[in-house]
Amino acid sequence: MQRHLPWFMGLALALGGCDDGGVDPETDGGRARRDAGTTAPRDAGSVDANNPLTNPDDGPPAGNPDGRCTIPVEAGPEDVSRPDRVVGTGTAASCTADAFIAAVAQGGVIVFDCGPEPVTITLDRPARIFNDTGPRIVIDGGGLVTLSGGGRTRILYMNTCDEAQRWTTPHCQNQDHPQLTVQNLTFIDADSRSEGEYDGGGAIWVRGGRFKIVNSRFFNNVCHDEGPDVGGAAVRVFSQYEDQPVYVVNSTFGGAEGFGNTCSNGGGVSSIGVSWTILNSLFTHNRAVGRGGNPSMPGTPGGGSGGAIYNDGNTMTLSLCGTRIEDNEVVQHGSAIFFVSNDHSGDIRIDRSRITNNRGGSWYTQYPQISAHDDTPIVVTDSVVE
Repeated sequence: MQRHLPWFMGLALALGGCDDGGVDPETDGGRARRDAGTTAPRDAGSVDANNPLTNPDDGPPAGNPDGRCTIPVEAGPEDVSRPDRVVGTGTAASCTADAFIAAVAQGGVIVFDCGPEPVTITLDRPARIFNDTGPRIVIDGGGLVTLSGGGRTRILYMNTCDEAQRWTTPHCQNQDHPQLTVQNLTFIDADSRSEGEYDGGGAIWVRGGRFKIVNSRFFNNVCHDEGPDVGGAAVRVFSQYEDQPVYVVNSTFGGAEGFGNTCSNGGGVSSIGVSWTILNSLFTHNRAVGRGGNPSMPGTPGGGSGGAIYNDGNTMTLSLCGTRIEDNEVVQHGSAIFFVSNDHSGDIRIDRSRITNNRGGSWYTQYPQISAHDDTPIVVTDSVVE
């Protein structure tokens, strides 16, 4: 049922719906804790990721305060000391939606000059990345900027295979640009339910190039509340260059009651055929509210899986380190994590993390709260899953 990808690209990636019918959905491994003999690989180099959203007054902090995992250099914040674009001229009033959307369309390194106090910029349409304006595109809110969808629109859209955003290579599904980073930002009240062809991704929808999230927060974002192949209340991602991971660093999705994100699947993030490395981050109070799974059971609209994280595809890795996933909720499967590798080649790595008190669903073959095939390698070190 995938409608996301242009027919003329002839992708061989595993973008079909996962098959819930191939396993016993009532099996529960029931294991609360496991220390495996090996740990997930760690990058030899590291970088500080100073977080200006650690103690905000306007919502839960960015990131897991207990997370202590090393940040690889390529996962860290981007240098914005020499910006290409500045949104605003020193006052909150000068930081308009039109100014932000125009800056994103021009690309490059984008910062804000909205005065010394926090500011919210409410959009009436998505800001759109053009693929020939990089290769490096950085949007840095400096810890003071909130981008809002106003309850009516997605906030940010990037798609290397959308002709309207300018094709730059003959192989748009596997190109190294744009390289988009969002950092030191808060995304709130986005709503992608009016989107048709490129659904899901309540706040951010990305396909192609590279994508990274650093020191950011996602509150009260929504996407379609029904459907087997729609997901990512906060973020939806496809087709990263050479299967390199999406990095999520020191970031929060929900974080407290009343701040969670909601979608049919993937209350926090969702992807097809994409690997993720999630470091020192927090997922709480997100919900997957669809019903019937994927493919949808007869008489149901489909969905309801992946309270925090929804991964579908083939060869891919979900790697968590220093991350807490708690108090998320589903109707169908994977109250914390839903992970289906259609060719059974993917794996999950959980290090120094905590997955507890996520509610609902079934098909827990190895661990509670994690739905995956019973032959999916799940390596857990120094972590609690209960």
